[in-house]
Amino acid sequence: MNSAVIILIAAAIYVGLYFSYGKALQNKVVKADPNRPTPAHRLYDGVDYVPANPVVLYGHHFASIAGAGPIVGPAIAMAWGWLPGLLWVWFGNVFIGAVHDYLALMSSVRYDGKSVQWIAGKLMSKRTSMAFELYVWFSLVLVVAAFGAVISGIFVSTPGAATASWLFMLVAVILGLLLYKWQIDFKLGTVIGILMLIGAIYVGFKYPIHASTHTWLIALGLYVIIASSLPVWILLQPRDYLNAYILWFGLILGGLAFIVVGIKGTGTFTAPAFTTWSAHVVGGKPSPFWPTIPLIIACGALSGFHSIVGSGTTSKQLDNELHGLMVGYGGMFTEGFLSTLVISSIAVYGFQVFKDLKIPITADNWYKVYAPIVGAKGNLVTAGLLQKLGLQVPAGFEAVKLGKVGIFAKSYAYGLNNAFGIPVHAGALFASLWVAAFALTTLDTATRLGRFAWQEIMEMAHGPEFLKNKWVASIILVVFGIYMAWGGNWLIIWPAFSGMNQMLASIALMTASLWVAKVQNPKGAWKWAVIIPALFLWITVTAALVWFLVVVKPGIWVSVITIIGLLLNIMLVIDWYAAWRRPVEEYAAMAS
Repeated sequence: MNSAVIILIAAAIYVGLYFSYGKALQNKVVKADPNRPTPAHRLYDGVDYVPANPVVLYGHHFASIAGAGPIVGPAIAMAWGWLPGLLWVWFGNVFIGAVHDYLALMSSVRYDGKSVQWIAGKLMSKRTSMAFELYVWFSLVLVVAAFGAVISGIFVSTPGAATASWLFMLVAVILGLLLYKWQIDFKLGTVIGILMLIGAIYVGFKYPIHASTHTWLIALGLYVIIASSLPVWILLQPRDYLNAYILWFGLILGGLAFIVVGIKGTGTFTAPAFTTWSAHVVGGKPSPFWPTIPLIIACGALSGFHSIVGSGTTSKQLDNELHGLMVGYGGMFTEGFLSTLVISSIAVYGFQVFKDLKIPITADNWYKVYAPIVGAKGNLVTAGLLQKLGLQVPAGFEAVKLGKVGIFAKSYAYGLNNAFGIPVHAGALFASLWVAAFALTTLDTATRLGRFAWQEIMEMAHGPEFLKNKWVASIILVVFGIYMAWGGNWLIIWPAFSGMNQMLASIALMTASLWVAKVQNPKGAWKWAVIIPALFLWITVTAALVWFLVVVKPGIWVSVITIIGLLLNIMLVIDWYAAWRRPVEEYAAMAS
């Protein structure tokens, strides 16, 4: 397969369906009205409810949902070959992910910016709301654990990315003050912000900060506790907006590069298209593609975390209902294109990266050794690991840093080098910084959302006032998450996060199906376009999590959270079925 063909097919799919299927959802299902005031205007408070420029909000939303997920998941899924993962990304985007994201955002807009879990309680029962809140909170603990592990690993292997990432925070605060406090012209502020961003990247690569994984985990924990409690306009909005420029630049540059190398004839996929149905992926065990694929590819194809972002922060900042399609639907498609680029990069240059590092991986042993190598603890590939995997250690082999992000960064860098002559080292540094910047946005957004969920749980349970405090709520979440990331067992943490995340997507989509069928009541069969994907996903992820518990046998805390998630999930689907059987007339008062 040629990389140019894949990139152009992906672009055609996303652009075409945005203007056809997406517009149909906007007009026939959501019935978006530009004249209806959004919660950002009606409930303006200057902290959470703040109208945002649609481009700024798109950047904030996309940076928050993307993180490292659309890179890490597809990179690991390459163990099955490039074709299965690519098909899951494309079909997941079109039939589940983008629909889920857009409906979660717009249903929240119609309910005063309330969370999807609150909406579930409104449409089903009070018990549903509490069960959903608990599920969300446990899921966000795993988000903090997974992305804390990703970021600390990147900072250790690429210290320049660490310096630049911290400088980004200062740049974002300055931009936030310029735009919202001193209200300078938006275009001028953007130019100033981008120039400061370029300066931060230069300083970061010039003066790298070296520290251990555990030091970075502590620093990250302290950072997100503070960041999650600041007003959104001070850090989140401007930082995510600037980060979006990095991603847009990286996507455009990478997309063009792999079109160019494809045309030049050097963009042929060398990685196997398909290896085996049960490649060694989850926890190093033989993992059947179905149902375990959602334990690996979370973001990029579909993600329940997106519904929490869309209904938790984005819905409170939407300036106009017509902006929802670009922000919610378009954001998911952009993430899918990123995952397509990741798969293409590794499919073309993955073998070259392994060859340079003297790692003896071939098409014949790819299915067995690929995931354990890129998922090695601490990103370190040692002679002992190669021996454990049954590989012959090459003469003169020394331990090397690689990891999930590393295999993509180096493959991506080769694409830039072959297309435009950009040095491989510079391209790899940029790609690592790219991933770190977006993982940070997910980390602090998840902490903010976890704080909201914890406070809502305490309100429902009539808990003591000190547990409702925003600082206490953030600390509890972060301590649990960082503790789980401390051991660095990546091939256990990531599937647990992905599974809970994908189950969350199915529950959120079921909630959206009730809103569509009972409240919006569109003509034709539009409600089935929501409910069929939701049920398929629920069956798939439930089976995958049961397999994960029985076959992989994760550690005690991961097992406890997964079991709790499964029990809450069953309770939620029972409540959904009961609500689905109620007549439409019972929901007439909720119609918008």
